Amino acid sequence: MDPNENSQAPDAPDSKKMNDSPLRSPSILLAVAAILLHRPGMLAAVAATTTTTATLSMKLLKRAYKSDIYDANDGICKQRSDRCCQKTCYLVYGTDDIRLRRLAKLGSSNRSPKPEDSPQNPENDAETSTAATTSEGKGKSPAEITPSSTPKPAAANPFTQLGVRSASGASPTTESGAQKRGSSNVDDRAPAPAPAKKANTEESVDDFSDRILSHIFRVTVDPDRITDVHGHKLNFLPEASQELKENGSPLKLTTAVLDSALLEAVTAVPAEKPILGYLLPCFKRIIRSNIVKETPEKREVLEEAKRLCVSNCLFALTIPDLFGRSQPESLASYLLRGHEQDDGVCLDFLREAVKRFPEDDQFPTVFADAMYSISTKLAGLTMESDYKPYINALMSYTKFPALLNALSQHPNFMTAQKSGAAVEKDTILGPFFRISPLQSEVTLTYFPNPRGLDRSRAAPSQDALRAILRVHQDELFTIANAFIRADTDTRTRVLDWFASAINTNHKRRALQVDPKEVSSDGFMMNLTVILDRFCSPFMDTTFSKVDRIEVEYFRRNPRVDIKEETKLNADQSASDAFYSKKVEGNSNFITEVFFLTLAAHHYGSEATNSKLKSLERDIKWYEKHLAAMEAERPKVQNQPAQLAMFEVTLKRHTTVLEKAIAMKFAIEGVFLDEKMQELSLRFMRYVAVWLLRLASQTNYTPDKDLQLPLPAEAPEAFACLPEYALQDVVDNFKFVYRREDFYVNSTLETTLTAGLLLSRDNSHLKFAIKLEASLTCRSYLPQIMPSAVGSEMIALCIAFLRSSEYIKNPYLKSSLVTLLFSGTWPFMHFKKGVLGDQLYGSKFANDNLLHALMKFYIEAESTGAHTQFYDKFNIRYEIFQVIKCVWGNDIYKQQLTRESKVNRQFFVQFVNLLLNDATYVLDEALTKFPKIHTLQQELEFGNSLSAQDREKKQEELQALEGQAGSYMQLANETLAMMKLFTSALASAFTMPEIVQRLASMLNYNLETLAGPKMGQLKVNNPSKYHFQPRVLLSDFVDIYLNLGSSQAFIDAVASDGRSYKPEVFDKASFILSKRSMKDASELEQFDSLKAKFQESKQIADQAELDLGDIPAEFEDPIMGDLMKDPVILPSKHIVDRGTIVQHLLSDPKDPFTRQPMTVDDAIPHTELKEKIQKWKDEKIAAAKARAKGDAMDVTEG
Repeated sequence: MDPNENSQAPDAPDSKKMNDSPLRSPSILLAVAAILLHRPGMLAAVAATTTTTATLSMKLLKRAYKSDIYDANDGICKQRSDRCCQKTCYLVYGTDDIRLRRLAKLGSSNRSPKPEDSPQNPENDAETSTAATTSEGKGKSPAEITPSSTPKPAAANPFTQLGVRSASGASPTTESGAQKRGSSNVDDRAPAPAPAKKANTEESVDDFSDRILSHIFRVTVDPDRITDVHGHKLNFLPEASQELKENGSPLKLTTAVLDSALLEAVTAVPAEKPILGYLLPCFKRIIRSNIVKETPEKREVLEEAKRLCVSNCLFALTIPDLFGRSQPESLASYLLRGHEQDDGVCLDFLREAVKRFPEDDQFPTVFADAMYSISTKLAGLTMESDYKPYINALMSYTKFPALLNALSQHPNFMTAQKSGAAVEKDTILGPFFRISPLQSEVTLTYFPNPRGLDRSRAAPSQDALRAILRVHQDELFTIANAFIRADTDTRTRVLDWFASAINTNHKRRALQVDPKEVSSDGFMMNLTVILDRFCSPFMDTTFSKVDRIEVEYFRRNPRVDIKEETKLNADQSASDAFYSKKVEGNSNFITEVFFLTLAAHHYGSEATNSKLKSLERDIKWYEKHLAAMEAERPKVQNQPAQLAMFEVTLKRHTTVLEKAIAMKFAIEGVFLDEKMQELSLRFMRYVAVWLLRLASQTNYTPDKDLQLPLPAEAPEAFACLPEYALQDVVDNFKFVYRREDFYVNSTLETTLTAGLLLSRDNSHLKFAIKLEASLTCRSYLPQIMPSAVGSEMIALCIAFLRSSEYIKNPYLKSSLVTLLFSGTWPFMHFKKGVLGDQLYGSKFANDNLLHALMKFYIEAESTGAHTQFYDKFNIRYEIFQVIKCVWGNDIYKQQLTRESKVNRQFFVQFVNLLLNDATYVLDEALTKFPKIHTLQQELEFGNSLSAQDREKKQEELQALEGQAGSYMQLANETLAMMKLFTSALASAFTMPEIVQRLASMLNYNLETLAGPKMGQLKVNNPSKYHFQPRVLLSDFVDIYLNLGSSQAFIDAVASDGRSYKPEVFDKASFILSKRSMKDASELEQFDSLKAKFQESKQIADQAELDLGDIPAEFEDPIMGDLMKDPVILPSKHIVDRGTIVQHLLSDPKDPFTRQPMTVDDAIPHTELKEKIQKWKDEKIAAAKARAKGDAMDVTEG
């Protein structure tokens, strides 16, 4: 036995049913006609039978007449060589009468014509017909193909092992050896043959042909042979044997009769058995028999066997009538069986089949249909199913561009339905991309009992998930890359498919997503990853190919649809007008892939990231809901019917929660793939550089300087880009910067609800405040964090914050701040985060960062959103953190000084808003503590409270605690920023427009912390609210000391009639001294400053007495004070310049008419100012004269 034989091969033909063979039926003529498609020379041999065969296909005959080989006029083969005719024409003119007679026998029941008879005479065919059963086969019955079970090993025969044939020509195996084999007759693995005995003479070609072809096809024309040299059972072909005898030829199976013999063998396969089940194992044996040492003649025998085997396989797939069957064979199941199976389709078979594609248009279609059938079956499987055979089948196709071209031309390569779900399930490639661990059926397999899992316990499953997904994505890339490289048409079609998958999934970014209308997360994630890999070759570290990305893409015939997308800085009509101006030319491949990948991130990975955030909210809601349900259990505990309903409902909700948690772990597992994120970040860095080049209209790369501000007017091509071009970059980096154990190690998050309870849809006004709680934090993706560091990311954030008018969406602009903020959090050995060191030392950042942050601090006051009042606190908190990170560099202090001098109005506006925030958040925080104190006392000592009242008060307390904690965090950060700024630039905070408000704010809060009502601030566990009253008091005193050198500040503090009280300052000194919050020198400075305040107060009080009543025309109508610099407003009202400046800083409108105005619209009232000054001088002079007179009277007395 051949040790290379596979035991799963189908049986060879069996002779017992040859009499019932379809060859005996007249319908065989239709099949014979069909073979003319590829054997046109056969037409003359069959012509005699056409008049008696009503079912002969005229279509097949017409196709035969169109052959390039057969001449329809004279029936003569155009290729005269015997070798060519044997392979192409089937009929060998003048030398192959035996085959001619065989064909006639297959076409009728009459005897074959004599050699001298014309093959075109039907009468001769009828007269010479004989029964096939009269063959001299010694009782052998006709052959039957039965591809079935595996035989038992045959007994070893020493003659067989030596390669010696018995003298009688019988089978080399003994009878007893044959009996030991099972009734099945497929290949089996035999013992390794012993060394062959050296023959005295070389084996002839005919002997070799008979031996090897019998072994390959498991048939024989010798009735005395039972098995081949390896012991495999051979099935006798009576028709072929009879033909050889009639022609006096040796009973040997050679290439001269192989075609007709194979036709007889294949036709004998029972109707319920597949023909490919017989032929494919034959092909495998041909491949294994291809021995290099054989002579060219012998190798030619194997090549002919291979050609005929493949031809018959193709005929079984395209013209089943040839074998008396009504339906063609199905190739799909054999593609799924794998190369190693004998009846599986291997690469050698595909290679031979592809060579025949030019011969018949049906051949490519058959292979495309087979893959579509495989794809349809795969659409119903998941990653936990046995999906690998389906992937391997398509992987086999990738070796042959012709097969991929055929697939791309298949009607179902694309889908006419405009839904993402249809693209995923109904196209050929869709089901292959659908396989993912994010399929809902799979997640619980990776994460069973997910409610009991924490991040560390889920990590091993996530590692396994990533490993499996990475292998699958490698295969998907191989498949997609093969399509791209096949040919131009195939590349075009596969790019169209990618675009279709993207364009039909716009609804994935909707607020409410219907899963039935869009593709799954797993499908879109795979799509995004594969497109990322296509971008990898041009994403070099020097950005040398970034200029190949053509901005004209969207003005040609773009595959990506952006019509309904929000644009960076253009409305719908403006973008429509811009894109209606078409640009000639075709976009290059780099451009096509770049924009496809950018869109894939938006609708793929970023949409999935958004789902992750919503899952986190849903999980919290479900957990709270289940806890509430469990609390209701005692109410139904003793009611069986209601308890049963309760358990069903509880189980249903628990299942939903577990699926959500498992999906969350699965999505995180996919997103935490370092290789995937590293490639994604590389792409996003390329996008950032491309956007900066487009916006700045320069050839910017990270090694070049970027000049800011950007041009005053944004290029139209930039303004009309989809907003996600920038948003995807920011969101991708924000995800990478996220920290593990978010609520424990890195930040504390609290929520201000503005009096509204938390809800699932998160529609209430709220803001989240993040507070650093540890010096270091761990990243989700520590290994790739260094690759996320690039000067282009800093340039991107600063450029579009400095020139914020380039971006319309305020949320997108705030995301740039968030990106900088996230990049400055301490990480591993990066004490200033992954961006902090560059922000600290980069010249570009030194020149532009502070102004950019101050500008957006001002813009955040009015974002246009309904939550803008609360949004600004998050934005400003993050701005504070970035400034604190870089403040150690003196250059930033110098920049602050420069801003106060060069951009005075800009700086004043910034400081005014800083004071507004400080005033508001301090007041909100500190006024909550007395209420908290009262509620805590009532709950602690209120034993008489009813359960309902107690629950109500607890809810009220919880709401107050949350609000107080949030506001207190903001207050601490705002005060810390004021300390930094006043320490570096005291003079800027004592400008006339600022100083009075600042002094009043400080006095008011100092009175709250050290005044008579300070005891009301006492609460249980104040650190819970981030409230440290003594530290807060110390900070306020530091600000007083920072500004104490300014007489304007001293006068402003002393003139604050509402809150300035010398005893409060004394109390503050006592507390700081007692608690050792200040050293002796600082206390001494503060005491000195207090004395100055008292002196100024005395002078101010005396001045007020001296002036007396102020005339109405000199009094400010808003503040009620004496005007110092009166100005005329557009509304013709007269106010003090300081008053209107203060007003316009917060509200740029005329306070009387509400019409827009600026400080430049205020006209100085010089005449009134002179009158006021004259009046003051007169009053002061009179007061001095009275004082002098009083002093003289005292002296005289």
